[in-house]
Amino acid sequence: MRENSKTPKGAPRIPAPAQPHKRREPLPSDRPKSPFDDPQAPERLERIMASPSFRMAYQDPDFLASRDTRGPRLMFDYLKTEWALQSHGVAHTIVVFGSTRICEPAEARRRRDEARVRLRAAGGPAAAPELAAKLAIAERIVAKSRLYDVARDFARLVAEASEGAEPPATLVMTGGGPGIMEAANRGAFDAGAETIGLNISLPHEQYPNPYVTPELCFQFHYFALRKLHFVQRARALVAFPGGYGTFDELFEVLTLVQTRVMRPIPIILVGEEFWRHAVDFDYLVAEGVIDREDRELFWFADTAQDIHDSLLAWERAARGDA
Repeated sequence: MRENSKTPKGAPRIPAPAQPHKRREPLPSDRPKSPFDDPQAPERLERIMASPSFRMAYQDPDFLASRDTRGPRLMFDYLKTEWALQSHGVAHTIVVFGSTRICEPAEARRRRDEARVRLRAAGGPAAAPELAAKLAIAERIVAKSRLYDVARDFARLVAEASEGAEPPATLVMTGGGPGIMEAANRGAFDAGAETIGLNISLPHEQYPNPYVTPELCFQFHYFALRKLHFVQRARALVAFPGGYGTFDELFEVLTLVQTRVMRPIPIILVGEEFWRHAVDFDYLVAEGVIDREDRELFWFADTAQDIHDSLLAWERAARGDA
């Protein structure tokens, strides 16, 4: 190194800073063992580097999927979505649940018509009772398919109301799948708003609905962590007719609010006729297994405007407004 001409005589000679990424001379470990010294060395080295034990821990899928790493997996299942929602400034959501089987009316009518054709070709109800039963179910889905439009219209109302409100906006959140969930995401999409889908990994292949905002479409391994994200930012729960999954989410939220583990939020059951047939809440009160005030944790609605207006009324009452 040449001494700086401005450096006073007798001052220490300071070397130039080392190049941060590359050495002038490679380290011995930068070169593999030479086959000239050991002809078997390249083959041994290849086996070593291909061994799972040599993978970086975060790049080893077998290790990450093992029973011993369940704790970190739970943490990451929560953390990835939380990081993304925070990055997008998502503070409030309205969660919409409902059956994956309640499709839009045109599709429901097409499936019903196909069921009719199959039944007719099989010789009618007497000859094919199973096909007759499927046609009856298809007819019921056609009747309930109006709720697809209700969910879509409601989500559009939420998105349009949030557009003119002070930030942060309230986003519609669903399970990200078809049926009622698709309708809700689609309504927000129609209004040009972002919308969230929390999908779950299942043993069979599945697809998110195409109306979820790509940056806000997530896939969970653990149902528990997915449920946590459903309620963490929820300002309301709107439950449409559904099956086991819908009942699971609904009754979990009802239990959390009943026990005050979760602050009370408006809970609306859409499709009063369905819900009164599916669950006799008044019977639960009469039998003494829930209290009358637990019956007051939710109410029924049948139209998009009714859902939206009742949410606003509940919020005014919660604030103590006249």
